Amino acid sequence: MNVSSNVKSPSPTRDLSGVVDVEQAEAALVEHYPRLVRLAYLVLPPSLGRNRRVLTAHALTQRALPRSRRSGEDEAIPVQRSEEGGGRGTDPGYAYVRLRVVRTALDAGLPLRRTALPKRAQLPPLLPQVWGLRLFPRSGGAEELALDQRLSALSGPARAAYVLRGLERLADDDVRKVLDAAGVDRPGAALAEADGVDAAYDLLRSPEFDPCSLQARPTDLMRRRQHMKAAAVAVAAALVCGALLGLPGDGWGPDGAAAPAYAQNPAAQAALDPGQLTKVSAGAWKRSSRADFSAWPARGALTGDQALLRRALAVWARPGESVQVSATTGTAAGAPAGPAQLLFAGEVDAARVVLLYDGLRIVRYAEPKDGTSGAALDFARVDGATSAEASALVVSRVDGNVRYLTAPWVGGVGVRDLLKPAAGADALKRDGEGVTEPMSSPAQARACSSWNALQLRDDKGVNRLSTDLGELVPAHLTAGRPQAPREATAANWSSTACSLGDARSKGVRSVNSWQYARQALPEANGAATWLCTRADTWRGAGGRALAQFQAGGAAAVAAKAEDSAACGAREPSVLAGVRWKSRAGNWYLLGAGSNDVVSVKAAGGSQTAGNTVAAPLERGARAGLTGRLANGSKVSTLR
Repeated sequence: MNVSSNVKSPSPTRDLSGVVDVEQAEAALVEHYPRLVRLAYLVLPPSLGRNRRVLTAHALTQRALPRSRRSGEDEAIPVQRSEEGGGRGTDPGYAYVRLRVVRTALDAGLPLRRTALPKRAQLPPLLPQVWGLRLFPRSGGAEELALDQRLSALSGPARAAYVLRGLERLADDDVRKVLDAAGVDRPGAALAEADGVDAAYDLLRSPEFDPCSLQARPTDLMRRRQHMKAAAVAVAAALVCGALLGLPGDGWGPDGAAAPAYAQNPAAQAALDPGQLTKVSAGAWKRSSRADFSAWPARGALTGDQALLRRALAVWARPGESVQVSATTGTAAGAPAGPAQLLFAGEVDAARVVLLYDGLRIVRYAEPKDGTSGAALDFARVDGATSAEASALVVSRVDGNVRYLTAPWVGGVGVRDLLKPAAGADALKRDGEGVTEPMSSPAQARACSSWNALQLRDDKGVNRLSTDLGELVPAHLTAGRPQAPREATAANWSSTACSLGDARSKGVRSVNSWQYARQALPEANGAATWLCTRADTWRGAGGRALAQFQAGGAAAVAAKAEDSAACGAREPSVLAGVRWKSRAGNWYLLGAGSNDVVSVKAAGGSQTAGNTVAAPLERGARAGLTGRLANGSKVSTLR
């Protein structure tokens, strides 16, 4: 079938489900992003190649938001209802972004013509971009491969019809409406063509078609090396020309009292000498006025291995090309300014591990037991760490398990599943150096059937919870008001633990869970709980807040904010809202603020005293909330 003849300009005269604003569309895109990317990936023609298909699917989904504050007057948003339910079929925001994704994915499959300018979707995406790697979903089985081949033989509209049937569970009439709104000239013909492929719809949810769970392989290494050599020659030529231009007089400026560039700095040289490493004695922490990493003693069977320590310091200062270097967000990965403190040196699992501390950062060097090839160097920022945050360090990760080196003041270690608060903590054994036995880590888990936390009991008998978020220092878990958080229990996190997945590998220092409001639901439907989860980072900036609405055993994300002070000690006020449907089928706009919110107003309604509101909501009506504090200042919803 000729693809270009089956697509037309979208008509502005179809039925609309209502006006969709940017916030509504953005909320739907964020909540259903993996599903929308999968939809785009399946509709895109396989002839693009798996790498470009993955990047294009992400690019089209990320560009699905409306360009203006309000959309709907000129966008066709047909009313559909998914057979699966779940709220997507009745959400105009989701219907809008889904329509945009389908339309641009169909545009991307159109052939380029010399007589017309290409559409943006037909060109390789500017963002996202990945250099030096090819990305593609995990390989499936023979059934997935056969389905992909059958889908590749379909036209773009027929492929979209098949995917809307199978992935979105839309009835044929609703599929026809979506295709018509997307600009397909003959939706009925597309549905008829899709009938020629067996209805193996469950395979559409296979990892084979998941562009959010990817594998990486290098590009053409020989060609890349040639390009790098050519670039290096060009850079060297530019530097030589610049140096020649800067020779007269003082060049670009004198260096003042600095020594010549080739002079050796004594402090930098001392930082490379293993004999200059600081080694704290075993009992020094009991006499120290500080309970942080500076009080940790040097432990491990290899603290006297000068060759190992020299290699670790040399790689820290000058990591070679084969060294895998990683650093948490906002952490400098440079050489030490002077002699560091040795925390640990020993064999753990299949590696020799060295942990160092320079007053600002923890540095972990690891090399295989049988050589130095494949060494790794990890950096984590820890300036200003408290005793709770300096209680454990990751010393090894193997096959989804993690081992910790615990602080000398830790008297007991256990593992708790936050999703099972009634269950007790399982004891975690340690060796004589303070290294724990392996425990299952949630840092790389794809599902959230459990969430393990490390329970540490200090020398005063206080239990603290921390969890692995994929970095050297586990994140400290707290609960309660942001101005005075307390040590968390498993019960505090049982309903919000899975939200910790959003904070992985973000340089998170601590995460606080705060139940800031309870609300009686309309029509005697029970009560709801509002929680705000805030993740603070070691660098200070980049804090993340997440408001959740929980009712009837179900939970929903009400709002998210990144790089925000909301729900934190500096700005404890919070306000969030959700659209909620009663058991009788009536829709309401529910909202709740923290205790310092004295009144809440719904869009188009009157001011309601107190920190909660429940306003009847017409389908398609715009939903918005504002609140007032006791001092008269305005509070907006979390975003």
